[in-house]
Amino acid sequence: MDGHFVPNLSFGYPIIEKVKKTAGIPVEVHLMVTNPENYLLKLVALGIDYVSFHPETVYHLPRQIMVLRDNNIKAGVALNPATPVESIFPILADLDFVLLMSVNPGFGGQKFLPLVLDKVRKVKKYSLERNPSLEIEVDGGINNLNSEQLRNNGVDIIVAGTYIFGHDDYKMQIESLKENS
Repeated sequence: MDGHFVPNLSFGYPIIEKVKKTAGIPVEVHLMVTNPENYLLKLVALGIDYVSFHPETVYHLPRQIMVLRDNNIKAGVALNPATPVESIFPILADLDFVLLMSVNPGFGGQKFLPLVLDKVRKVKKYSLERNPSLEIEVDGGINNLNSEQLRNNGVDIIVAGTYIFGHDDYKMQIESLKENS
């Protein structure tokens, strides 16, 4: 987060580098910034596994996707709740994943917007024709009540920040998300 595309700021490269070195699992960076192209090569150098950015923030979307894919990073676009999924259909075959925001980005703890379920179904249907290996990710307001519904509609990856980190027992929260898998 850069304080421009969204009003908040978040941690920078030193924290990302530490997470990558200690995580032991693939690391994703969701760029909620203007000019994400200025960040891509540094993320390549850090060995990040997945990178997504918002198509509204770049002039040459296919070029930025190629930079990531040419460097063996899974390339994704993140769509705000009001951004139509049809806007990315022309480049869907070039993507590794799509991140559908189920809240407006920039602040944790927001309520899940059910309209994302229709977007999930549209992306899933279109991707089966154009890019069957496309992963669908949803971020925002995820909890143990809606995670099963998302998975049942074709979501591969869920992001549940507040649901997990807003409680003392992280492991219990994570397990509750998996219970209905």
